[in-house]
Amino acid sequence: MFTSRQRLLTALSHQQPDRVPIDLGGNQTGIHKNAYQRMIAHLGLREEIVISDLVQQLALPSEQVLERLHVDTRYIWAKGAESFKGGIVCRQKEGRLWQDFTDEFGVTWSMPEDTPNYFDLSHSPLAEMTLAQIREWPFPKGNDPSRFAGLRERALELRQETPYAVISGISGVVYEICWYLRGMENLFIDMVERPEVLELLLDRTLQFWMDWFHLFLEEAGDVVDVVMIGDDLAGQSGPLVPPRIYRTYVKPRQKKLVQFIKSRTKAKIWYHSCGSIIQYIPDLIDNGIDVLNPVQISARNMAPENLKKQFGAQLAFWGGGIDSQGILPRASAEMVREAIRQNLLIFKPGGGYVFNNVHNIQADVPAENIVAMYDAAFEFGAY
Repeated sequence: MFTSRQRLLTALSHQQPDRVPIDLGGNQTGIHKNAYQRMIAHLGLREEIVISDLVQQLALPSEQVLERLHVDTRYIWAKGAESFKGGIVCRQKEGRLWQDFTDEFGVTWSMPEDTPNYFDLSHSPLAEMTLAQIREWPFPKGNDPSRFAGLRERALELRQETPYAVISGISGVVYEICWYLRGMENLFIDMVERPEVLELLLDRTLQFWMDWFHLFLEEAGDVVDVVMIGDDLAGQSGPLVPPRIYRTYVKPRQKKLVQFIKSRTKAKIWYHSCGSIIQYIPDLIDNGIDVLNPVQISARNMAPENLKKQFGAQLAFWGGGIDSQGILPRASAEMVREAIRQNLLIFKPGGGYVFNNVHNIQADVPAENIVAMYDAAFEFGAY
């Protein structure tokens, strides 16, 4: 009889456990508050909804829900620095009331109160700055000890008192934070016309995460089972930038971070990128990652059978359970079950697979389909 932790580690070691491990609750494997509210009502549960991810408006699944859905993972998160005093501010803009908050990096995010689905990036503080000004911009301290207060205790409690795998929240976002700060269009122009700006931003962001992981791994590196990092590198049909740009500027920094993490923990390294990422999978393997998420099977050249055949011996896949853009929100529960069955037939042989939706369960997904998805994963995931 496998414990949840044994089940997950067996699968990530490319061996077959008793069934496919099931995940829910991370920053990229979570559930929107609206979908969660409908799901708990469907299950006949009453509970207060706690937001685990402010920007994406994700609900923190309760232990009761995680047990009902046979989830094998439990998450731990570091905190923001105590010195940072952020908060939501209400503002009137263009005849609508908006909630705004500015994060530790100085990036502002906004959500309209009349459709409070998620926060969107609304201000990039470095958009108009020169290279010299960017060099002087006050980055937060990644190695502020207050971020990790109580982290080891929380991780040890999960490891010693529960059967579940211990997973970190998302971190190590080396590239995406650059365009949050600079603005996506500006950063794309920088790649061609001002690569020194791109390199400076990447180096400063990398240093933040190197400092962050130095303390995180001191606290939990011997306890956590999976470390989650990631940057979105691709869109629906392929890379967002020319692969040459990625390989020249972004990849060396990502590889440095991955190797730093691997030198200080035996945890598996999980990498998140949406889209048609198939061109970059060999690069990510070379960087040292062990697990790919979210496995966007509806994107170009991302068919499950393709991925399993080409990369299944080198990578574990975490996600890709169902087409989250078409089938999960729009099909019947029976069609959801059948899609899960078919994808598991492809992904699960030989291990190397953890079940999850492709990315977070969005606000419009029917409760019946969510429950059908997890019940099917449990039923058809058996070896």
